[in-house]
Amino acid sequence: MKNDRTERGLQVFDELMGEGASAKMRDAMASNGFGSAIAQMATHYAFADVWGRDGLERKQRSLVVIGVLIAQRQILELKNHIRIGIRNGLTARDIEEALIQTLPYVGFPAVASATTAIVEVLRELGIDTETRTSEERGML
Repeated sequence: MKNDRTERGLQVFDELMGEGASAKMRDAMASNGFGSAIAQMATHYAFADVWGRDGLERKQRSLVVIGVLIAQRQILELKNHIRIGIRNGLTARDIEEALIQTLPYVGFPAVASATTAIVEVLRELGIDTETRTSEERGML
């Protein structure tokens, strides 16, 4: 399993998720259990081949992924990519602008769900501890 593509993918995974994250991915690939093939495909394709490409800065890649996840209403994965986006240099303002940019294309319900997830992550990271979600304000 150890090859240049695997090592490159694991390096990128650590850069995106934080140092040491690749150990969990390596374990998942080596387990040969349920999901091990998916972990290997993610390492090779998503991280080595796509995130590891030249052409866009990681900050730009994060904005693209965040927009797609908002549209797909993939809230758990969105939370991961908000963390990654912050690590890649996005600010809370950048992320809010991404929400605004998606609004005419995906609608208010998708943006409302995404906003709640984003506020939770910004709170978790200590970036914005004051903003309340729509649910907390009794609006949803």
